[in-house]
Parts: sequence; C-alpha cells; structure tokens
Amino acid sequence: MPNDYDAAQALYMGMEVLIAVSSVIGNVMVIWAVKINRSLRDTTFWFIVSLAVADIAVGALVIPLAMTISIGLQTHFYSCLLVACTVLVLTQSSILALLAIAIDRYLRVKIPTSYKRVVTPRRVRLAVVACWAIAFIVGMTPMLGWNKLHNLQQQNGSLSSDFIITCQFENVITMEYMVYFNFFGWVLPPLLLMLGIYTEIFYMIHKQLNKRVSTSHNDPNKYYDKELKLAKSLALVLFLFAVSWLPLHILNCITLFCPKYENPILLLYIAILLTHGNSAVNPIIYAFRIKKFRIAFQMIWKQYFCCKEAPPIEMQMSERVDKNDYSHAPPPALPMEHNNI
Repeated sequence: MPNDYDAAQALYMGMEVLIAVSSVIGNVMVIWAVKINRSLRDTTFWFIVSLAVADIAVGALVIPLAMTISIGLQTHFYSCLLVACTVLVLTQSSILALLAIAIDRYLRVKIPTSYKRVVTPRRVRLAVVACWAIAFIVGMTPMLGWNKLHNLQQQNGSLSSDFIITCQFENVITMEYMVYFNFFGWVLPPLLLMLGIYTEIFYMIHKQLNKRVSTSHNDPNKYYDKELKLAKSLALVLFLFAVSWLPLHILNCITLFCPKYENPILLLYIAILLTHGNSAVNPIIYAFRIKKFRIAFQMIWKQYFCCKEAPPIEMQMSERVDKNDYSHAPPPALPMEHNNI
C-alpha cells in the first residue's frame, strides 16, 4: 500500500507540473492575443482576460502551493489558511467572470440596438473590479474566524494561534463553510443562473433564426448566427468549469454529511487535478472555437517562437475573414420586430 500511495503521489505531482505549465503559457497567450488584436478588445473579452488572469495565478501560484501542501508541509496555522483562502478567491473570481460573460452575451442578444449604450467600457471595468472584490470577500471569509483554529486549540490544549500544523486544506477550512457558504451560496446558484441565461440566449437566437426574414434583412440573421456560434463556445467553457469543479464539491458534501466515510486518496487527487486542469483548457477552447483567437495564436507562435515574419494581425483578418467569422462591429440595424426578443 505505501508503494501504491507513493506512485499515486508521484503521478499527481507530474500531472500538476504539466497543468501548471500549460495553464500559464496558454492564458498568457490569451492576454497577448487580446493585446495585439484590436478586434478582440470588446466587453466580453475583457471578462475573458479577467478569467485568464485568475487561471495564470492558479498555474503560477496555487498549483505550486498545492504540491507543497501534498507532501505534508509543516507551517503556521494562518500561513496555511492564507494559502487555502487564495485558492478560494481565485475560484470565486472565475465563477463570477463566467457569470459576467453570460450576462454580457444575454444583453447583446436581448438588446442588440442599444447594447453599446448600456454596456459601456466604464461599466465593464466596474464589473470586473466588482467581481474581484466579491471574490476576495467570499474567499477570505475564513481569515475572519470561520476556520478550524478553535478546534485545533482544543485538541492541543492551548489558546495560542501561533502553532505549527500539517498544512492541508481540510485542517484549516471547515466543511460547513465549504458546503453551506461556498458551494450552496456562491458556486451552485451562479452555475444554475448561468445555465438559465444560456438556455434563454439559445432560445432567443433560434427564435430569430427561424423567422422568415426577407432578402433585405439578411444582416440581422447573419448577426444572430455569429452570436450563436460564440455563445456555444462560451457555454462550453461554462460546462467544462462545472464538470471540473462539481466532483470536488460533491466530495466535500460527502465529508460533511457522511463523516464516517473516508474519501479515497486517489479519488481526491483526481478531483483536485480536475479543478486545476480547468485553468489550462480555456485557451484550447478559444483556439479551436473562436477564429480570431486562433489567428492571433498562430501569429504569436510564428513571430515570437518560430522567429518568422508574420503580416499584421489586421491584414491576416482581412485575408481570412469569411461568413463564419465572429464580428465585434456594432450590430446591424435591425427591423423593429427584432428589438423585442
């Protein structure tokens, strides 16, 4: 059994390194692509950049700390608690960024003619700041007292908070916080809300596409077709996020409601790897599903990694544009019937 445990831990370490490197490189390229491609600098993609920043932090900070914790690092209680809270902050910021993206796409489909007037750059910046502020408050709540310090003090027979513990997530964070406050309060409701938003988006778009539009009204149909394509890509990001994070939260629920049951270490490692791996998959989705990202990634690779001359990104876009490209130009003038969808 010890050999099996060592093998599982070695495999876990190797996978964590691979995920960390992929997450940092992939999400740096996402931000780089937005920087060099002006057509990617609209409201949705600023939320995507916020999501990429959180994913970079997971690869560069959270995963190395998780690897350190997995070897049974001995540290002060509040040092370990700060590490755990950092993970919670970044997770919550990702959820709120996904929710902001869903709301943004909903408004773009619901009020296409007044979207630019409602969703201004200033309001987008405020929304991004609000997402991070809320994530910080939710994630740092255990630092304010909702933690296991009192339990550890009772076990050690000491009132001091300055003692050494084996730094593990479950040693400092209570399952009551993780299940009742974090999962039931700040993870599950936003996921269900996003599910409802994307369902409504697809319903509205299909309703518009199924209408018999005259030849002179082809532009609105083309606009909704492009919105449908991007909505599918972003819904896929949401789906993978849910698949990646729900297993770990389900294990937390089992730990809280069935305290006599001990989660297998291998199952726990898989759940943790899924949560970290989610930080590396989004750039892959963007590359395969969103053409403007794909073109920007190719230019970055050729020019900066292969040292080859590449034409300006705008020239590449003009040469490769087709009817399936996503355009971030203001929506076309829609007939009055399209305003009430």
